[in-house]
Amino acid sequence: MPASAFYPVGTPGQPWGPAERAQWRARQQRLRRFDEDVLPRIEALAERFERVQYGVLDYAGERYPLLALRSRDWNPSLPAALVTGGVHGYETSGVMGALQFLEQHAGSYAGRINLLVAPCVNPWGYERINRWNFDAIDPNRNFRAGGPALESTALIALVAPLKAQMVLHIDLHETTDSDESEFRPALAARDGQPFQPGLIPDGFYLVDDSDHPQPAFQQAVIAAVERVTHIAPADDKGEIIGSAVVAHGVIEYPLVALGLCAGITGARFTTTTEVYPDSPRATPQQCNDAQVAAIRAALDYALQHAQPS
Repeated sequence: MPASAFYPVGTPGQPWGPAERAQWRARQQRLRRFDEDVLPRIEALAERFERVQYGVLDYAGERYPLLALRSRDWNPSLPAALVTGGVHGYETSGVMGALQFLEQHAGSYAGRINLLVAPCVNPWGYERINRWNFDAIDPNRNFRAGGPALESTALIALVAPLKAQMVLHIDLHETTDSDESEFRPALAARDGQPFQPGLIPDGFYLVDDSDHPQPAFQQAVIAAVERVTHIAPADDKGEIIGSAVVAHGVIEYPLVALGLCAGITGARFTTTTEVYPDSPRATPQQCNDAQVAAIRAALDYALQHAQPS
């Protein structure tokens, strides 16, 4: 979509009000089912992990449980790790990668680290293959106490009593072609700003915390993922999505200041994965496998280098 084009909701240059949000919402169709794709796998895993319902969303009569799975043998003397997926509902491999990790690999960490996994933070967005929630709010810019996204505040409340144990948080995301064709134009329209075209990187990359960077940790994760899929190169400005590449496949954001999910624990080791599912060099299963490889590498590194604070 060129900079001169307008998103088909609202008036150019004017932020949306309730009428525009309702118009946007009317355009969103249910394209897949949380209760068919995700919920049965969570329920099956509840035989091995404690199933925790940490909230419920009620959007115009459509109810979605907010669910996490945690180690049944949770040990206060052990470090803990948080894995989150589906903060942006359309980023499929985050949801599927979190579930695949639980099904295939989480058992090997029993007795060494406590696990808390929220596979699908934004189930309404998952069903609509959308970035935002029902209220046209991006949960991943609103992880702050008292914020407007219920998905975000519920997760914060779940994690709050466990923060002292947390040594790791890995938040699973994707960067897709639809970011440029749909979601960034929608953001510009919603906020009454002009749309500025950008570039979508071809490959996997990570987002570190610029306020508390852990470069060796990020490179350990990159090295593991590189055995599964290719890593995004920097563009001709030395950037990925407008941010300077600080190391192979790594950029940095101020996580807490931006209200990003990966900033909610205060853990020593945090990262946001970004898989590129639209690449001709990657399959959906390869994207899921890349997320699993990232989780395992992050856990292994944290176990070797950290103790709870």
